[in-house]
Amino acid sequence: MARPLPDIPGERLLRPLGDRDRIAVVVKAVVRAADAWGLTHIEGAALFDVPTATWSRMKASGYRGTLDQDKVTRASLIIGLFNGLASLFNGPLAHGWPKAANTGPGFEGKTPVQVMCEGGIPAMMKVRQHIDALRGGA
Repeated sequence: MARPLPDIPGERLLRPLGDRDRIAVVVKAVVRAADAWGLTHIEGAALFDVPTATWSRMKASGYRGTLDQDKVTRASLIIGLFNGLASLFNGPLAHGWPKAANTGPGFEGKTPVQVMCEGGIPAMMKVRQHIDALRGGA
């Protein structure tokens, strides 16, 4: 079973992050989720909405920037989705679901990653809500 990611400092407030240690934790958690899901370099950058060069620095633990509200929101959604999948599915589906084609409502044959990359934060929220609903949450 997948190990849950750590709580994100400031997740409940979803405000920009400037503290280097907190940023490092958030970036590490997002990169870990992307790696667990088998995202390509381009998919990871698109999902977090950063240039591929920035994503490369994030993966190499070399990111020295801040995280604006958009990135904190995306991080919260990615990590919440990662944890929701880990608690919903046992085994490979916990990591494979985001890149599996889905014929359910809202996916229309696309993978959840495609839907989230194309639709940004609103789509990420819908995918997260979908998983939360499957888990019996709101």
